[in-house]
Amino acid sequence: NGGGQHLHRINFDKYHPGYFGKVGMRNFHLVKKVIKTIDVCKLWSLVSERTRLHYKDRTDKAPVIDIMKAGYSKVTGKGRMLKQPVIVKGRYFSRNA
Repeated sequence: NGGGQHLHRINFDKYHPGYFGKVGMRNFHLVKKVIKTIDVCKLWSLVSERTRLHYKDRTDKAPVIDIMKAGYSKVTGKGRMLKQPVIVKGRYFSRNA
């Protein structure tokens, strides 16, 4: 019943190519990039309520929210933001954000 690599090799090579062996190159110390995301609707939780009320009536300036300082690197477009203008600094932004 055995013999996949010996006796029945023609069958395996013919009907199941690539069944045996390794494919690709090895990377021993692979570090996968983990991207922490935050939704658009939760951006104002990074800023205090006092700051938001301070900039609410001012049209000449807008608050700057740096998501990198909070430990996030990507902004996704889930939810709705307030109508208040804001500047968001980040590394990655989704198309909807």
